[in-house]
Amino acid sequence: ELTKVSIVLDWTPNTNHTGLYVAQKMGYYEEAGLEVEILPAPEGGSSALVAAGGADFGIDAQDTLAPAFVGEDALPVTAVAALIQHNTSGFVTYADKDIHSPKDFEGKTYAGWGGPGEEAVLKAVMTQAGADPSKLNRIISDGSGFEALKDKVDIEWFFEGWDNVKCKLNDFPINYMELRQLDERLDYYTPVIIANNDTLENRPELVKSFLAATEKGYKYAIENPDESAQILHKYAPDYSMDLLKTSQEYLAGKYMEDTDRWGEMKDSVWDNYTDFMTEY
Repeated sequence: ELTKVSIVLDWTPNTNHTGLYVAQKMGYYEEAGLEVEILPAPEGGSSALVAAGGADFGIDAQDTLAPAFVGEDALPVTAVAALIQHNTSGFVTYADKDIHSPKDFEGKTYAGWGGPGEEAVLKAVMTQAGADPSKLNRIISDGSGFEALKDKVDIEWFFEGWDNVKCKLNDFPINYMELRQLDERLDYYTPVIIANNDTLENRPELVKSFLAATEKGYKYAIENPDESAQILHKYAPDYSMDLLKTSQEYLAGKYMEDTDRWGEMKDSVWDNYTDFMTEY
């Protein structure tokens, strides 16, 4: 009999998640004695669902997870593996606009999702560049993506392996300011796999089996990006094969960049971001 296991996503299926779908399609989970259900992202966030026992595992990110670990409302979840070794996100502007660093953000409009961590990053990078954060107009994004950069807004926060790829495929010229180049403490893990603490404590062999099979999925994606993109396309049919293949080729070099061990997390990365938040 296969043991039932569930993992909940943080967003719609995309190339951050490819290894999960590969492990499922290639039978790696089944070989490990597991029947894995990949659940769609919930409205309340994956960490809340995992904490409530609605899933054994979830996908989240270090910055959005941070509040889950502290205070009276701390959630019983733990990060167990990094899916990408470096932060591959940054600020983007339309290339024709004369905005090349956070120093140029004064008097401009930024569209984002409105979280406190996001506000802290904007405050930090502008302050460090000698700009006044209070002179940045912040609004909530309407979801129109890169096209809004032309005439609706000036700055957005993009993920290089997805949003920047879309711009490239659409011949949309952008200026890109990589976050970890602006402040090395912003080289945090996004995304990570989290687990329910009860699952970790009471079913450690299940956790090991799940992570080992998932590792095989991601290593296959590293070595076979095109085939992996085709597997993902069955679960994400709304995206073009060009987008999935280009994104997959990019992320194939990022899943295990600067490490010999899939999923590795370093104390320094968690500590650096905590220090950053304490300051800002």
